[in-house]
Amino acid sequence: MSAHFQIKTLVARTGLPLPLYLAPVSTDFSSPAEDYIDRVFDLNELLISNPAATFYVRASGDSMRDAGIQSGDILVVDRAIEARPGKIIITAVGGELTAKPLRIKDGRLYLAPENPATL
Repeated sequence: MSAHFQIKTLVARTGLPLPLYLAPVSTDFSSPAEDYIDRVFDLNELLISNPAATFYVRASGDSMRDAGIQSGDILVVDRAIEARPGKIIITAVGGELTAKPLRIKDGRLYLAPENPATL
């Protein structure tokens, strides 16, 4: 699969520290909110290991529904991570980017959707 395309890399120039509240949030039923902040952290620090090789892309379609990727989701893509069978990769097919798990069968690599309706 060889295609030529241009990807514009988005690199955060400044962090956006967000508060992490000390009090947990109940998922059973509502409870009063508490104003105790444990610390602040930047989501970029948690999600991005290689800023120079990382970009964001918005998912489109429902072929990855069963992998938890919905149309409109923003995917964080790190080009420095080696593609391996069993992992979801972003690649160009027919000049367009696609997100699919990389699979191997009988020594051959292939891409497969995570939604049986799109086979």
